[in-house]
Amino acid sequence: MANVRVSRTEDGFVATNDRGASVQIGDSAGEGVFTPVELLLAAVGGCNIVTVEPLTAQRGHRLVRLEMTVSAEKIKPNKLGDVTITYDVELPSAEADEVFRAVAHRVHDKYCTVSTSLQEGTKVVLELP
Repeated sequence: MANVRVSRTEDGFVATNDRGASVQIGDSAGEGVFTPVELLLAAVGGCNIVTVEPLTAQRGHRLVRLEMTVSAEKIKPNKLGDVTITYDVELPSAEADEVFRAVAHRVHDKYCTVSTSLQEGTKVVLELP
């Protein structure tokens, strides 16, 4: 089970995982913080990229550069439209391009827990004390 604790601090909010890593959360006016929507986009990107990189390398193709931009527009005050992942890669060969594309599609369609959960509409349950 994955757990993250979100707590109010003097400066806003912080999310901390069980391993002690943390990230500052705030609104769009806050400097040095992620908004909750940005964290969601980072989760989509992170899930995809940390899976694509080793799978591509295991197939013998270490990408020269691997980056991505993940974006979405709010279509309602409380709803995002489509989330778009745009890779920015430098490939060492045409064969690496073919492998990278196949891996990126497979990861997006099957192996990224975050993308799959969003696409399938994972239920969020509220528990109050």
